Amino acid sequence: MVPDTTTSPRTGRQELLTALGEIEQRVLWLSAATIDHANRVRPNPTGLKVGGHQASCASMVSIMTTLWFHELTADDRVSVKPHASPALHAVNHLLGELPAEALTTLRSFGGLQSYPSRTKDPDPVDYSTGSVGIGATAPIWGALARRYVEGRFPGAGTGRQYALLGDAELDEGACWEAVQDPMVAGLGEVVWIVDLNRQSLDRVVPALSAERLAGMFEAAGWQVLTLKYGEQLTELFSRPGGEALRTRLDTMGNPEYQRLLRCTPAELRDRLPGTGSTREPLERLIATLDDDALHSAVRNLGGHDLGALLDAYAAIDDTRPTVILAYTVKGRGLHSEGHPQNHSSLLTRDQLADLATRTGTDLDDPWRPLPADSAAARLCAERAGELRRPPVERINPPPVPTDFGRTPGGTGTTQQAFGRALLDLSRSAPEAAARVVTVSPDVSSSTNLGGWLNKVGVWSPTERVDWFADDAETILHWRENPTGQHVELGIAETNLVGLLGELGATWSRWGQPLLPIGIMYDPFVNRALEPWQFGIYAGGQSLLVGTPSGVTLAPEGGAHQSITTPSLGLEQPGCTTWEPAFAQDTEWCVLAALSLLGRPDGGSAYLRLSTRPVDQSLAAVPADPAARERRRRQAVAGAYGLRRAEGTPDVTLAAMGAMVPEALAAADRLASLGVAADVVCVTSPGLLFRATQARRGLDDAPQWILDQAFPADRAAPLVTLLDGHPHTLAFLGTVHNTPVTPLGVTHFGQSGALDEVYRHHGIDTESVVRAALDLTHRP
Repeated sequence: MVPDTTTSPRTGRQELLTALGEIEQRVLWLSAATIDHANRVRPNPTGLKVGGHQASCASMVSIMTTLWFHELTADDRVSVKPHASPALHAVNHLLGELPAEALTTLRSFGGLQSYPSRTKDPDPVDYSTGSVGIGATAPIWGALARRYVEGRFPGAGTGRQYALLGDAELDEGACWEAVQDPMVAGLGEVVWIVDLNRQSLDRVVPALSAERLAGMFEAAGWQVLTLKYGEQLTELFSRPGGEALRTRLDTMGNPEYQRLLRCTPAELRDRLPGTGSTREPLERLIATLDDDALHSAVRNLGGHDLGALLDAYAAIDDTRPTVILAYTVKGRGLHSEGHPQNHSSLLTRDQLADLATRTGTDLDDPWRPLPADSAAARLCAERAGELRRPPVERINPPPVPTDFGRTPGGTGTTQQAFGRALLDLSRSAPEAAARVVTVSPDVSSSTNLGGWLNKVGVWSPTERVDWFADDAETILHWRENPTGQHVELGIAETNLVGLLGELGATWSRWGQPLLPIGIMYDPFVNRALEPWQFGIYAGGQSLLVGTPSGVTLAPEGGAHQSITTPSLGLEQPGCTTWEPAFAQDTEWCVLAALSLLGRPDGGSAYLRLSTRPVDQSLAAVPADPAARERRRRQAVAGAYGLRRAEGTPDVTLAAMGAMVPEALAAADRLASLGVAADVVCVTSPGLLFRATQARRGLDDAPQWILDQAFPADRAAPLVTLLDGHPHTLAFLGTVHNTPVTPLGVTHFGQSGALDEVYRHHGIDTESVVRAALDLTHRP
């Protein structure tokens, strides 16, 4: 039997390395052949480039082989850099998780995805990757999510969280925002392995320094393990002239080193010694090497040395995060290795045939299995059994109430109503509330989470002393312990939504659903939007609350006024947007959003809230229970008729969120001018848009809300109004093909009083009245 530890006797270790070497060569071949088949074998009648990344796979082959076929446990999770997805599929094929015929479907419709996808690939994929930086940081947030779940609902297990990333990926700021977050320093299960091939998309990176990267990780409290040279080079360093060789390689620039990889042995003998004091001892040293040994030595880097990789894994300190800086050659083992433009290059037919010969495979039978009696095949079978995970037994999330049964009065804001809804949930539905976890980037007190925090506490892996507990002037009590239900990260919004996505995926990873809610200032939602979108794509279900919002945030100036966020629900798959106008609508929409989370047929939601105080009597919530339930269903479905004029309306005012009071005031003004106006309160433009698409046979969403909010017998010219870009509601004119004037915000805001700012943007009552008169052609 093949030994499974690096501490075996030398003969056992050598047997292991030999078997791993055979698997390594097969992974190299399968990844290259998979890409070749997609581009050259599979019919492509359109002639459109298919693409693939043979070189990016090749640089990761040794790392992935040692991980999957020696190091990983079934509890471990791995995020694989996007361009190495064919190598991941090759590994899964050798482990029996993917049939050979599936390798012919890369980048085809319904086949293997271009980049690893948890939700679309047929084989095991732990993390969806594809957007640079997001896949790298996902295991950090996966580790936090696992710890949170395990502390409450045991069963999430243990295990390391690996990220395999390219060195160019470290250019992304999201990586460093995550690395230095205070929450991360204690996550000993996190391991990053950096494919340090010193190339980006178009070039050799001239000034990439592993020493600088190591210093940055060490400053954040990470363990740094550097694998620069392999066994062959290390042995050469011990010979006469070896120190000169090490000095020459250590001081050589990245482009010069990459050029050496393209040299013939004769050229190497001339170029490698250089021109300085190292030339003479180096010439003597390399004179002792034959051409094959010299060719091999130059590319003998630590990231391709199987033994060095196994030793590095054994040295991981599980008390803090670890990064392994593994020097590699992009395209290692391919004809394109080390070439600056090898990123998307494809091997020619002759080059692929040569690779088949060198890897012991067959160009005419590319998917031929390993010999059944080989040590490599036995190791694959053994590891397949060890890595197979039992099916996840999913628990249904507790039911969420639809209505707390009280009607808010007085004057209030939707932001305040959100905070109250969380507290009401803890009283009315404690089992559902126990699944809620809130996350914010250092803005808890300014987004009305104070009451919730005081009730549930702040999550921390260990209990910490609250030194202000006895301070009478302290309103927000910061009690940190393992039972807390709020996670406070630093101010980086990308970290917040990264964690939100992983908290929202626990239902599918470990069968334990959470109801994660992220809260941030709405103007900064766009900064976090791309990683949040990617979390939704990967199956993470969460509620993102943007508050405060819009130019209604007038005193804070144009930089803090959001314009484009209201249309998220129209544009983001897997997400429902609500922007309620009243406290009662907010409660209903929050509960509806929470009911979507933690289930296979669920989805994410975005709630846009305001700090504008509004007279709650304007909501005119029906007192009759049946009428109240009808209003609730309409509010949750996207819109409701707030005010109906007597007789046939001349115009309909459809307003959303903070602008509803202006619409109501405009309706009163219009009535005094003899213009009858209906007022429709829009709560979800996305749901209304889906309903209009369904009416045309382009969606399967329910359509009834259009008939109730915009009945055909009351069809009239429309004025739409919101504190955001007017295109968000402009489509409502297509409900009955009526003229429409969309009012909203189309340019950067100004500081000032609310009436001044509204007038500046043309969303004040006066502007609504003028637009309605123009539509109805009144003098």
